[in-house]
Amino acid sequence: MIVYHGSDHIIKTPVYNGSKRTNDYGYGFYTTENKELAKEWACSGNTDGYANIYELDLGGLDVLRLNSPDYNILNWLAILAKHRSYWQSGSISEEAKKYLQDNFFIDLSPYDIIIGYRADDSYFSFAQDFVAGTISLSKLSEVMKLGKLGEQVVLKSKNAFKQIRFIDAEHADSETYSEKKIIRDREARQAYRMARKTTEGINELYMLDIMREGIKNGDSRLR
Repeated sequence: MIVYHGSDHIIKTPVYNGSKRTNDYGYGFYTTENKELAKEWACSGNTDGYANIYELDLGGLDVLRLNSPDYNILNWLAILAKHRSYWQSGSISEEAKKYLQDNFFIDLSPYDIIIGYRADDSYFSFAQDFVAGTISLSKLSEVMKLGKLGEQVVLKSKNAFKQIRFIDAEHADSETYSEKKIIRDREARQAYRMARKTTEGINELYMLDIMREGIKNGDSRLR
């Protein structure tokens, strides 16, 4: 597959464990199949950047596809809660975070590649709202699709790093792509506010329901 990594500089040789532990999926090299999104991420500091272009060979690698039918959005949330350090705020229920960890966390260590959602600031705030009990599970699943974030492809193992090859880098103009990122985030938040105004059914699942009823992986109500 062809993947892109947004950065303020050209990266010909990605470094194993060169990222922050507090990224969505912990240490790893974060890429996307969407070049335009990579350019937005490259300009997130309001400076020009690059969409580094790579060829990634998945042959022989163990790939965890979090958006496949085998998993649900709570698996993704449990992984976020594990790695994102700034979830420790007064608005977030520590009990809920622990429940997610105990019942939905997936050990990433056996996998070479992780494919799943990317938690931009707006989407991270939506996830926090769910954990805090202010929106339902179905509403969270709905709003995750609003901003067309697509998926990110994360290299986690040394074997994965052996199978990525730098091709080229395309310049990303900050004036253009910083504005695109701001607009996409604003549109996602506007759509989120509109979605929250729609009526929820009495059978919708909230985080408190999931905890009280002891809902775990495999429960049909999570589909």
